[in-house]
Amino acid sequence: MSWTFLIGLAGMIILVIAWIPQTIEVIKKKKSSIPKRFSAIYSIASLFLTLYAISIMDLIFTALNFLAFIQSFLNFLFGES
Repeated sequence: MSWTFLIGLAGMIILVIAWIPQTIEVIKKKKSSIPKRFSAIYSIASLFLTLYAISIMDLIFTALNFLAFIQSFLNFLFGES
C-alpha cells in the first residue's frame, strides 16, 4: 500500500466521520434543513463523480463519492422544499 493511498484513506475516513452526526440526525428526525434543490444537484454530481472514479479505478474516490451520494440523497428525501 502506498503512502498516497493511506493519506487518501485517512482523508476519506475523517470526512465520513464528520458526516455521521448530520446523517444520523436526518434519519432520526426524517427532516433535513438543506434545501431539496441543493441536495438534488449534489446527489447527481456525486453520482457522476462516483461513475468517473470507477472508470479511473480509484477506490478512495469511488467510496467517498458514493458515500457523498447516499448522504446527499438522504438530505434530498427529507429536505425542505
